[in-house]
Amino acid sequence: MTQVLICGAAIVTLSMGIRHGFGLWLQPITMERGWTRENFAFAMAIQNITWGVAGLFAGMVADRFGAYRVLLAGGLIYALGLLLMAMAPTPIAFTATAGVLLGIAQACTTYAVVYGVIGRNVDPAKRSWAMGVTAAAGSFGQFLMVPVENGLIGSVGWQGALFALAAFALLILPLATGLRERGLEGGLARPQQSIGAALREAFAYPSFQLLMAGYFVCGFQVVFIGVHMPSYLKDNGLTPDVATTALALIGLFNVIGTYATGSLGQHFPKRYLLSGIYILRSVAIVVFLAAPLTPWSVYVFSAVIGVLWLSTVPPTNALVAQIFGVQYMSMLAGFVFLSHQVGSFLGAWLGGKLYDATGDYDVVWWIAVALGVFAAIINLPVRETAIVRPVAPSGAAA
Repeated sequence: MTQVLICGAAIVTLSMGIRHGFGLWLQPITMERGWTRENFAFAMAIQNITWGVAGLFAGMVADRFGAYRVLLAGGLIYALGLLLMAMAPTPIAFTATAGVLLGIAQACTTYAVVYGVIGRNVDPAKRSWAMGVTAAAGSFGQFLMVPVENGLIGSVGWQGALFALAAFALLILPLATGLRERGLEGGLARPQQSIGAALREAFAYPSFQLLMAGYFVCGFQVVFIGVHMPSYLKDNGLTPDVATTALALIGLFNVIGTYATGSLGQHFPKRYLLSGIYILRSVAIVVFLAAPLTPWSVYVFSAVIGVLWLSTVPPTNALVAQIFGVQYMSMLAGFVFLSHQVGSFLGAWLGGKLYDATGDYDVVWWIAVALGVFAAIINLPVRETAIVRPVAPSGAAA
């Protein structure tokens, strides 16, 4: 278990840490290339929706053959995507690289795939805690990598910074060996339930639908803030260093939030944790918009929203395993995450679209507030007990 946790946490640290700083590239790339903010935002939106769609297939392969091969492919695609992103001469090429390739890479190297290994190798009594540890590692990666990325942009330029990140992405390859599952690598696992049956069961279950709807809101909020807050702050007269510090604080305090919710999920109903997280996000945004905008108001908001940032991840994924079991956990978590990424697409794209149309981000901020209230309400009816399946007759296929 220790090896799985260490290697899984390190992989999530790299994969999530690299992507968390992409908002720092918005202004240097659009200014040098002469593109609009919507051009950049659309590529980030495509990245998120590709991540969600590709995650379905990455999860299916990982559940059937083990995560090792998926992680190897993801690490290579990550490095290639960053290299080509740096050299993309047109918005279309930028969308194909920063959007499609990096979306595929993130699907193969982040939570759904890694959590599948954890679900199969960690005692159920410690599963929520273990997922919290891994999510906290991804949060630490955000804290660690944002200052590194900002420093690289300042010292070697935005293109050189992307080349350096490509080298970081290759570290995923040796770390993947710690997540090898010997019994799965040759496809030796015998399914107790078919993929089709698992999908029909999940999509007919109301709690699964509610989890998907709540995760949609999570994606909208965090990606809008992550991609557009640096430009929002600069538009309002604050320096780039404030934005860098803000993103780093989100990552730092997210370590606390994700670990705490993973641990609390062992003792309290996860649906209440999720509802509380979403309503507190809305309150935090309202207070942030109402208060005078200063560096310290930004830092306080970043700390608060950081605690709530990815704290939805451990309870949501633990609920999927708790309700449906671990056999198809990566695949089912992938479908829930696809909903998250549809929200992410809209958060990234609408941020740029409505900014270009109105000249500010006000409308999108208030959409994020309303969605948080919606998510808080719909998580309350989620049922956390394991689903009851009919017992197959003796000798019959499940």
